[in-house]
Amino acid sequence: MSVPVEATPIPTVAPEEPAVARGIVKTLRSGVGQGGMLLALLLGVLFFQITTGGIMLRSLNVTNVFLQNGYILVMALGMLLIIVIGHIDLSVGSVAGFLGAVVAVLIVGVDVPGLGHIQTDPILAVLITLIAGGLIGGFQGWWVAYLRVPSFIVTLAGMLLFRGATLFMLGGQPVGPFPESFRAISAGFIPEAIGSIPDPFGPKDIVLANLTNLPVFGDLKLVLPLGGDSLQLTTLVLGALLCAFIVFLGWRSRREQVKYGFRVPSVRQFWIRNALVILGIMFIAYRLAGYKGLPIVALVAFLLIGLYMFVTMRTVIGRRIYAVGGNSKAAMLSGVNSKLMVFLSFVNMGVLAALGGIIIAARLNSATPKAGYGFELSVIAATFVGGASAYGGVGTVAGTVIGALFFGLLNIGMGIMSIQIDYQFMVQALVLLVAVYFDVRGKSRDA
Repeated sequence: MSVPVEATPIPTVAPEEPAVARGIVKTLRSGVGQGGMLLALLLGVLFFQITTGGIMLRSLNVTNVFLQNGYILVMALGMLLIIVIGHIDLSVGSVAGFLGAVVAVLIVGVDVPGLGHIQTDPILAVLITLIAGGLIGGFQGWWVAYLRVPSFIVTLAGMLLFRGATLFMLGGQPVGPFPESFRAISAGFIPEAIGSIPDPFGPKDIVLANLTNLPVFGDLKLVLPLGGDSLQLTTLVLGALLCAFIVFLGWRSRREQVKYGFRVPSVRQFWIRNALVILGIMFIAYRLAGYKGLPIVALVAFLLIGLYMFVTMRTVIGRRIYAVGGNSKAAMLSGVNSKLMVFLSFVNMGVLAALGGIIIAARLNSATPKAGYGFELSVIAATFVGGASAYGGVGTVAGTVIGALFFGLLNIGMGIMSIQIDYQFMVQALVLLVAVYFDVRGKSRDA
């Protein structure tokens, strides 16, 4: 009796793609696997560029993304460490508002019985405010780390406490205005040290595509704005230096991973990925250079981003924070002082909340009783959207920056489209919900 033999299917070979195309596809797939926020950011830019008739990418609006959302970038870095280590801080908005009031009162001055009206130098006022932020963060971190009160409760109490303290300090009235030297923190631009040149492209727009008879939107076109009157060379040089720094760190990290036998992307993928990053950075630098150059608040944010990348990727304390967030008990058994790491994370958050409050006060040219309302939602949302895990132990500085820029893009884009504020809140809520859903889904798959 013969036994039937199954026919072996003949494998088919797909046509080979060009090497560069394969590298781009793999890079995009890798990005999507890590959350896809960079792709989402690019799609968001494309959407608003089309729906605003080419206005979104003009130099003024690119500059406004940093001017109006610098505080989110700064405070999101602190929130990243809080979330990575497995906690949450609901008080950052109220703390920022309170410390903005502190710096305002110090600069504008107070009447002290027997001493008269006392004013503080802006630099000294900023230093005092940053120290006060560290003390506030330490106060809340002490409750969380050493008294083991849940961070949700501690920071919820802090939200109410410092909101009331802001109203008390300001007496229900705005305090301002401030000297120009202080306002420059948020509204100033770095001095042009090299000079400016005429824009080689000239003031013109390039129409890439015409879209007609679209549902809801009607006729639209994709416009790439190029050129202006002149370019600030210092901004372009700083953008090029930033690109070189990122490539250097990436190549050094890749070389160490290869040394210890880790699996790394190919050289082709590495350079394609970095070419895309360089293209994005230099385009932003080009748009900033076409207005007034690099805003001071953006320079502060970029310096902090570089610092926190170094801390999280290259230092012992950074690795310990991730270890505590991933598995606190295992970290303690390995000799890590988990309580101290939690405490220091809250101190850091307090300092960055103080800096955020200073930036907002400088931008508004006054401290108001309502300053800081809703800040915690934007900061927490930007961190989660950037890929930080609600379970702790996961999150990157680069992802947080992308999340903050994404929310800045939403705010500017919807503002240009004249979308009402109630709808803006709804869109931000849906974006946050979807981001956390993918995080939870990814955890479920891993389990």
